[in-house]
Amino acid sequence: MEQEAKRALEVAVISDIHLGTYGCQAKAVLRYLKSIAPKILVLNGDIVDTWQFNKNYWPKSHMQVIRQVLKMISEGTEVHYITGNHDEMMRKFVGMKLGNFQVANKLILNLDGRTAWIFHGDVFDHTMKHGKWLARMGANGYACLLQLNKVCNFMSRRLGYGTFSLARRIKTAVKAKRGFEQTAADLAIEKGYDYVVCGHIHQPEIKTIQNKQGSVMYLNSGDWIDRLTALEYVSGNWKLHYQENTTGVPVFSDVEELENNKQLFQKMLLEFDLA
Repeated sequence: MEQEAKRALEVAVISDIHLGTYGCQAKAVLRYLKSIAPKILVLNGDIVDTWQFNKNYWPKSHMQVIRQVLKMISEGTEVHYITGNHDEMMRKFVGMKLGNFQVANKLILNLDGRTAWIFHGDVFDHTMKHGKWLARMGANGYACLLQLNKVCNFMSRRLGYGTFSLARRIKTAVKAKRGFEQTAADLAIEKGYDYVVCGHIHQPEIKTIQNKQGSVMYLNSGDWIDRLTALEYVSGNWKLHYQENTTGVPVFSDVEELENNKQLFQKMLLEFDLA
C-alpha cells in the first residue's frame, strides 16, 4: 500500500497540545504531523503540560508525538519550540540550539519580505500577570471540565444524542473578555510587524486588526484539545488547517483512559452528592 504524499509547507504552527493530560488528542496530532513536510515547524507553547503532568499518565500516543517531531528534525525540518505557561519549565533552556532545533520565548520570521512575530501569548493573560496560583487553579478546573465533558459526550453518543463542548464555550467566553487579540495586535503594529501569531486562548483565527496607527494580520493556531487546528503558510498565504475528527469533540483514546474517566466521574458525583 502506497504511503500518501505529504503536503509541502513553508511554515506550520501548532500550539496548545497539552501532552500529558487527558484532554490531549495526541493521535490526531500525530496524524497531522505525519501528513505534512514543512520547512519550518513552530511549536508555539503548551506542548507538554508540566502543570498537570502525572507520571502515571503518559500514553504511547503522547510519546509518539515526541518521536515524530524528532524524526522531522532529523529529516531537515527546522523546529522552533516557543515556550508557553503550561510548559514554562522550558524557559530554563531558552537560547539552546541543537542542530535544527531551538528553544525561544518568541520568534521573528521573514516570510517573502514580510515579518511574522510569533509567541505563545500568556504574557497578555491577566491571571498570569497577577496571580499564577489562580491561573494554575483555573487550569486544574479546566482539566476536570475536559474529563467531565468527555464522559458526558461518550454517554450522549451511546444514547444517540448530539455532542457538545463545555470547555470550548467557557474557555472562549473567559478569555475573550481580556482583549487578548487587540493587545497583541496593538503591540505588533507599534513594532511594525506584518503578522502576529499566537496560541494560548485556544481560539483559531486569521483576521486583520486595525487601530489608529495601522493594521496587522492577527493569527491564532487554536488547540489540540477540541478544535484540532494548525496554521499553515505556503506561497505567501496563511490558512487554518482543521484536522478531521469524526466526533467533533474529544474522544477516549483507549480502554484504560475510559476506565480512568469513569472513576473520576463517579468520584465527582460523590463529592457533589449526586451519585
